[in-house]
Amino acid sequence: MPQQVNIVWFKRELRVVDHRPLADAAKLGPVLPLYIAEPDLWAQPDASARQWAFAAESLAELQSALAALGQPLCIKVGHAVAIFREIHKRHGVASLWSHQETGNGWTFARDLAVAAWAREQGVPWHEARQFGVIRRLKSRNGWASAWDRAMAEPIIKPPMALQPLSSDWPAHIPSFSELGLPPDPCSHRQPGGRAAGLANLESFLEERGRNYRFQMSSPVTAFDACSRLSPHLTWGTVSMREVAQATWRRLHAIRRLDDPATKSWRGSLISFMGRQHWHCHFMQKLEDEPRLEFESLHRAYDGVRPDFADHELLAAWCAGETGFPFIDACMRALQQHGWINFRMRAMLMSFASYHLWLPWRASGLHLARQFVDYEPGIHWSQAQMQSGTTGINTLRIYNPVKQGIDQDPTGAFVRAHVPELEAVPDAFIHEPWLWPGASGLRYPRPIVDHVAAAKAARDALYGLRSGAGHREAARDIAARHGSRKAGIHMTGRRPASKSKPADASQLTLDF
Repeated sequence: MPQQVNIVWFKRELRVVDHRPLADAAKLGPVLPLYIAEPDLWAQPDASARQWAFAAESLAELQSALAALGQPLCIKVGHAVAIFREIHKRHGVASLWSHQETGNGWTFARDLAVAAWAREQGVPWHEARQFGVIRRLKSRNGWASAWDRAMAEPIIKPPMALQPLSSDWPAHIPSFSELGLPPDPCSHRQPGGRAAGLANLESFLEERGRNYRFQMSSPVTAFDACSRLSPHLTWGTVSMREVAQATWRRLHAIRRLDDPATKSWRGSLISFMGRQHWHCHFMQKLEDEPRLEFESLHRAYDGVRPDFADHELLAAWCAGETGFPFIDACMRALQQHGWINFRMRAMLMSFASYHLWLPWRASGLHLARQFVDYEPGIHWSQAQMQSGTTGINTLRIYNPVKQGIDQDPTGAFVRAHVPELEAVPDAFIHEPWLWPGASGLRYPRPIVDHVAAAKAARDALYGLRSGAGHREAARDIAARHGSRKAGIHMTGRRPASKSKPADASQLTLDF
């Protein structure tokens, strides 16, 4: 019998730096770095080839990093339990190591099956925290202080070397078609891999991020002004701890600069640090209550919208053919880039949920497939928040015309993504149906009366809020998932005084 191996199971943490499972497993003996490409996972309705393309590029870079340490990445295709069973039978598994994952419902069920197999075989499974998410969290009090402490821990260095394994392990990275995914062109998708992630981090903190807090809301400026780190955090090419500590270092450094830009930098970096807490805050919601991927967080909203989407309305929204130029430009930009800024994500979801009255699960699945940075914990929490089904958030019904005027006053963004409107004068670019020459446009008229639709949605949802028992249920939801407003540190240091309340600090998320 060959020497048993310690499996390091890479899921969505495709790096060797700040990877505790890899560092700890390497101290015990031979390590088999393993990635499992799971066709059943990629057959889920929230998966897409653009996501796999980013992951595959990141895997290729991870393969090189592990090979340089002495043992290349093994890539197997199939079911996780079956693959672990096969390796255990042929080689023996001494231990299994991975990061915790707050994924979708499918990965949650898969992890339960892996845990059952490990218990049955007596194989210890060690799971490390990947983000600021805390499993089996009893109270949100003190959550952000705990986040700060976790992010202030030292960056974990990769092992000096990995002992080469004698067996010849497969290393082929399957194509999207080999995983059964349909083609998914995304012409301006960000490249995957750690090098690209680190380059984004550096350019944002040193150059692009100065006016982040002012420019992140408009798609005209956001593609350059935002960090663009979200897919790298989703796929773990860089760790949240690396991003947090780099941000803290930059903030401390600018305090010493004699530069008029310091004030702008400071405000933007503080805003960026808040978004890092935001990232994990929303993931914690899904970790605490996995059902919110499928069911309304506040059960009073079950059935408020039709169970099945109006196919014509959904198809027009998905294609960027609603007749509202700014909505369509944002959807088409998302199709091409696999990314769009947060405010526009919220607007797209809001328009689908309120103006088109589509069920949030149907529109949410389309957006999930479009996002290269799809993070289930953030996505489904936001899908419900922007659809008014949490019971605790203010209804945010974006006016699709006003948003265009506010965020793209000259129509430059609209014309770049909706070329059918190139000839429309600026004064009519966000309401082309009012232009005298509208009859000659190859562009649809609005598919709904947005004013009347917004009023109908508002009346329906506020009617539910006045119903019996709504307030009591909302109070329970707020106690479990709501933010805490006390002073947040976000400095990379432990609180300076133990006299500060332990339950202080949770970022208020109201944007």
